[in-house]
Amino acid sequence: MTKSLTTDSARSRALWRLGYLVASLGIYLMDQSSKAWAVRHLRSRDQTVIRGVLDFSYAENPGIAFGQLQEGGAFGRWFFVVLAAGAATAVLVYFVRTPRADDRVLGACALLLAGILGNLTDRVRLGFVIDFILLHAGQYHWPTFNVADASICIGAVLLAYDLIFAHRKTKESSITNQRVPSGP
Repeated sequence: MTKSLTTDSARSRALWRLGYLVASLGIYLMDQSSKAWAVRHLRSRDQTVIRGVLDFSYAENPGIAFGQLQEGGAFGRWFFVVLAAGAATAVLVYFVRTPRADDRVLGACALLLAGILGNLTDRVRLGFVIDFILLHAGQYHWPTFNVADASICIGAVLLAYDLIFAHRKTKESSITNQRVPSGP
């Protein structure tokens, strides 16, 4: 009977992980299809979605986040490909080793994986990442980004939140448990 429960538990954990990976695939496909749309519709003209807040503006980013390190040439392209492949591998390993009960971390890993693979696909295929979402408020303009970038940022914030506050909760819990007087 114990073996059956263990098998059911392992199957349940595997199905949950599969669910997160399917969600990750959905985000990846949304990223790639939105970039294909941007290539077809935004190369020749920008499109205002919400005046003063949101525009779609096609951009090719051969560098890293926020347009940094764009002068790398072919070396830079393949350096970023190797870096992204390593990051995707690390996230996948972390995803597999994370306990099933830790949904925020599993979700964060799924978001990170989708975003990393979305931008990695562009770098391998094109040598640059397609960006097209432009947020701004007044004179302030956020650097142009894409669905993969948003996925990476949200995943990184969730993971950072969990790493910072889960550590605190564990520490507080252990301190509380040490202070509880033992019974007679």
